[in-house]
Amino acid sequence: MMFLKVPFAEKDEAKALGARWNGERKSWYVPDGKPTEAFERWLPPGGADFVPAKAAAAPKAKPASVDSYVGKSVIGKLYQELPHDCNPFEVCPVCAPALATSGWQAAHEDVAKLLVALRG
Repeated sequence: MMFLKVPFAEKDEAKALGARWNGERKSWYVPDGKPTEAFERWLPPGGADFVPAKAAAAPKAKPASVDSYVGKSVIGKLYQELPHDCNPFEVCPVCAPALATSGWQAAHEDVAKLLVALRG
């Protein structure tokens, strides 16, 4: 992976050539295995973010970071993994204590009250 120094005004051009955005590093990059010749003008002069072209072209067993365009699971702050496959919107004696102590049940009840008020 090779990180690029792409000015905001040129981001669409870089994207059209195949550059990807890394949200964690807030930087555009050339994906592994993609030729870098088209991105020459945005290559940094060297430094920690620089990966030589040969290293960027070599396939890796595991990507160095996650592509920000790939779908990701979104987990809220009240996410609660249930010990078995049940419906959290119906009372389950096994899961009810876990949902109550996590704050999930209280949040669910608050949302239900808001929906009733909106329909009202």
